[in-house]
Amino acid sequence: MTNEVRASHILVKTEDEAKKLYDEIKAGKSFAEAAEEVSLCPSGQNGGDLGFFSKGMMVKPFEDACFSMEVGEISQPVQTQFGWHLIQLTDKN
Repeated sequence: MTNEVRASHILVKTEDEAKKLYDEIKAGKSFAEAAEEVSLCPSGQNGGDLGFFSKGMMVKPFEDACFSMEVGEISQPVQTQFGWHLIQLTDKN
């Protein structure tokens, strides 16, 4: 069972922004570069890297997405009270 995951994310205000970014990343744009350019979260300065976290540390929709992904996968837009996220799972423990 996975106890911890490491993820990067990009936080934007609208679903449309998130969908556009998702398409750009799938077409070859660097996730980290996109995070640095547009993410509203301070983690954007680090390419969106949030480090390792365990269950109960993030808001539920975000956590659920992270713990259901495979390493290297990029999520479809995920909505939380903070806005819309694209998530890239980078590691699991």
